[in-house]
Amino acid sequence: MRIGILAVQGAFIEHEKQLVSIADHFDEQIECIEIRQKTDLENLNGIILPGGESTVQGKLIRDLEIFNTLQAMILQGVPTLATCAGLILLAQTLENDSTKHLSTLPVTVQRNAYGRQLGSFSVSSNVGEIENFPLVFIRAPYITNVSPDTKRLVSVDQHIVGVEYKNQIGLAFHPEMTNDTRIHEYFLQKVINHSNNQDRF
Repeated sequence: MRIGILAVQGAFIEHEKQLVSIADHFDEQIECIEIRQKTDLENLNGIILPGGESTVQGKLIRDLEIFNTLQAMILQGVPTLATCAGLILLAQTLENDSTKHLSTLPVTVQRNAYGRQLGSFSVSSNVGEIENFPLVFIRAPYITNVSPDTKRLVSVDQHIVGVEYKNQIGLAFHPEMTNDTRIHEYFLQKVINHSNNQDRF
């Protein structure tokens, strides 16, 4: 499995460490590709968009001519895990902000939604069928609106902070900042299932 991690800015190394730590759990060999140029997108089975500064990331993927190919791959069904800033990149709409990035995930996101008082905090909650997962928030967004066919995975204080839509998982928190690998395991299984289905055609 070739998993591409956007590595132009932000917390991409932490995702790599998570994937390496769970590689033995799967029969497939896992190779992490740091995405910094268009050629890094070739032959990827999955994509991770990490936390960081969404404005900077959005500018860099355009400047480096990654944007169009990355967007097309996501729309074509390549499994994608996005955390924090990555969620903002995927969102079709940003609250009170006309900025558009990849716009592949049919949700509305409020940037820096928790403000300075709750700039960083952690709680535990169920994420879909994953029970009692530690949610680490760092200047996090949250989701204010979702399309009817988008699955809500987790909410905190009545704010949606995790969703799944077709091939895309969008999270306002940072699973890569914990020792709990279950979300990355879930994502990798999604990648494997997608690749197996592709091989049938």
